[in-house]
Amino acid sequence: MADNEGLTEAERAELEQLRAEKAAREAAKAQAAERAELEALRAEKADAAKATAAKQRAQAQAAQDAADLERARKLMEPDEDDLKMPVGQKVVILGVVVVAAVFLLLAIFR
Repeated sequence: MADNEGLTEAERAELEQLRAEKAAREAAKAQAAERAELEALRAEKADAAKATAAKQRAQAQAAQDAADLERARKLMEPDEDDLKMPVGQKVVILGVVVVAAVFLLLAIFR
């Protein structure tokens, strides 16, 4: 550092004041940097939480889709005994028979 022997009292006081102002500016700058880092870390944490929640929702949706697919497969595939029809096929045939019966009755009673 510079030798303070050649400074007057007023110059020393001014130097100390300027040093104090510089220290205050540096402290404010450090605090602003810490605040910015804190906000960045909070945003990063929020993004990670959103990504985790989205991943969990996607996994839940995939599990639901798999369950729906399995239920539909069981409905349309034949049972263990090959002579039995699957329930879905029985429902379709019953619907066709009912519609045909309605048309037959309408044709007869007109």
